[in-house]
Amino acid sequence: MKTLGKVLRGASSFSLIFGLVSCGNSGTAVSTTTPVTPTPPTSTSTGPDVTTYHYDNARDGLNAQETILTPSTVTSATFGLLGAYGVDGRVDAQPLYLGGLKPSGATSAVNVVYVATEHDSVYALNVPTGAQLWKTSVLGAGETTSDARNCTQITPEIGITATPVIDRSYGTNGAIFVVGMSKDSTGGYHQRLHALDLTTGAELSGSPTEIAATYPGNGPNSKNGTNTFAPGQYAERVGLLLLNGTIYMAWTSHCDIQPYTGWVMGYSESTLKQTTVLNLTPNGSEGSVWMAGFGLAADTTGNIYLLDANGTLDPTFNASGFPSGGDYGNAMLKLSTGNGLAVSDYFEADNTIAESAADIDLGSGGAMLLPDVVDGTGTTRHLVVGMGKDSNLFVGDRDNLGKFNETTKTNGNIYQVIPNAVPSGAWSGPAYFNNTVYYAGVGDVLRAFAISNAKLNVVAPTSQTAFAYPGATPSVSANGALTGIVWVVQSAITAPAVLHAYDATNLGHELYNSTQAPNGRDSFGLGNKFITPMIANGYVFVGTPNAVAVFGLLK
Repeated sequence: MKTLGKVLRGASSFSLIFGLVSCGNSGTAVSTTTPVTPTPPTSTSTGPDVTTYHYDNARDGLNAQETILTPSTVTSATFGLLGAYGVDGRVDAQPLYLGGLKPSGATSAVNVVYVATEHDSVYALNVPTGAQLWKTSVLGAGETTSDARNCTQITPEIGITATPVIDRSYGTNGAIFVVGMSKDSTGGYHQRLHALDLTTGAELSGSPTEIAATYPGNGPNSKNGTNTFAPGQYAERVGLLLLNGTIYMAWTSHCDIQPYTGWVMGYSESTLKQTTVLNLTPNGSEGSVWMAGFGLAADTTGNIYLLDANGTLDPTFNASGFPSGGDYGNAMLKLSTGNGLAVSDYFEADNTIAESAADIDLGSGGAMLLPDVVDGTGTTRHLVVGMGKDSNLFVGDRDNLGKFNETTKTNGNIYQVIPNAVPSGAWSGPAYFNNTVYYAGVGDVLRAFAISNAKLNVVAPTSQTAFAYPGATPSVSANGALTGIVWVVQSAITAPAVLHAYDATNLGHELYNSTQAPNGRDSFGLGNKFITPMIANGYVFVGTPNAVAVFGLLK
């Protein structure tokens, strides 16, 4: 009996799920059915590379170069589970994909999916066979993965949580950059940035780098006016951003266990040395960066966008409208990068103080940049969208986010607000396709918001499926502006995961879900907490507690 926990070594075909399979570190079974055993289709296509979270730095979740999967081919008769690539821990990071890569020692190029696990391992696996090309552990000598730090959010171990980032042109063979957390034999915790060769998995020159930081201020873990980053207090959940030769990362707490503040850091891609640090609440507390695993977003002029979680907002402001102590809890933020990291603009909701006190923060969701749009006056708008726990969808003008009106305390300073857009709030991020934004909030259906005259408008119908906590982050595949499919994983740690596919032009039309085929053919086990499906070259990859489930056309 093959199991999802088994690592493929030189396999010539998929590791398929038969009968009752183990769940590796999760300790629970994932399936009691016997699926049909489809054969992966043969294809010489390589498809576009997927080198970062949600496809690009805008984090729009759109693969507009998918020619194999279409609304007519994605049905339970023609599409389904092909198998699973077994790995050694939870797959919380989104898998990445490269087409036409020639691994070390190989005679020809292959398509490769890269998978990072909470067991601090990185895999390079052949697509479609699942054969292991290489596996690298980023643990130091004598180290283990981190324990769950008395928090159930990343459990039972913490290793690599954030989606890595790939630079195919780096050095001789290209590199994948990952952040891993570990624990040494003395009980000390470590966070390290690693650069691994794409073809061999070997650590590259200068790798790894121990992550450490200080920043002026009097917040928690400060002494004599200096805040010090404590690696055991934080998790790197947010997808890594590669921007203009710098790798950016952001940090969140374990649950809300004090003490913590909000850290954003930049490291040189070429040297792996730290180049810039920003603390978002240096003289306050909390204000960490969660974003449900979403990646830091960036525009083409070098600005970074994110949603900050509940935390201190200073009671006074300078003449330019910025918090006097530099504390930006519960904000939509724009960071400049030209001369190190700095907050260049921000938005705070009218009731931000009350929401922070009640843990109803904006930072539970991710921020996505929209393509340029033109309003009714002919003005080109550069917009960012984001939503958190309070159910309101915020649309910010990236040229003027609106700051905080301390006199009237109204939301009127932001470009657009759609009240109660997702009634139960978002612990997830959006996706974009053809002037439409898609959201699947907690306990809510998948919703579409059409863009007209540079404003978002609610579109009916919605999906018929409600997505339990934490909701879902969709991805979209399309061939240019045609054949759009919205992919969403119904996923929770204690329930079977379900992959859904919807017609992007009509969410009332579900094309496929993984419960439709008879005899549990497409069942793929329990879900994870924050899972984003990745679509590449006719395949859909979904992280599970100890594997990557792979869906595609049935031969």
